[in-house]
Amino acid sequence: MNNFTEILIDLRKIVRSVNLESKRIQKEFGVSIPQLLCLHYLASQPGFQSTMTGIANYLKLNLSTVTGIVSRLEKKHLLAKLPKTGDKRITLVSLTAAGMKLIDQSPKLMHQRLSDKLSALSEQQLESLKDSMQLLVQSFDISDEAASPIVTMDDFQV
Repeated sequence: MNNFTEILIDLRKIVRSVNLESKRIQKEFGVSIPQLLCLHYLASQPGFQSTMTGIANYLKLNLSTVTGIVSRLEKKHLLAKLPKTGDKRITLVSLTAAGMKLIDQSPKLMHQRLSDKLSALSEQQLESLKDSMQLLVQSFDISDEAASPIVTMDDFQV
């Protein structure tokens, strides 16, 4: 088998694994991976709260997409929208007890496991991997594509 074919097979394995994890999380917990990442983000914030902009920046998604994510989680009572004390124009998104319980019950996500593995790599290995990934992105002509909330380089900082 040539290198070209091996690269394509490895890419298909990655895409398939991500899709299977997404379906498993949706089936077992009733939320999408972006929704679960939103809950994880809120759990890491002071007072378990954030603005919609803070969530959007963390997830690397636009505000309209985050609005949909928050609305679906709010309907499931996993988070609540509250007016900010002292400035009613700002709405804070707050994790609920039910949201915290779901986080506690959910498994470590693939991107979290990957972050753990990648943090063990040397700076040179990480740089090489980053360069290779950028080459793939350029090869697919998807440089301008919006990133989904799976992995950011900030996740690899030790």
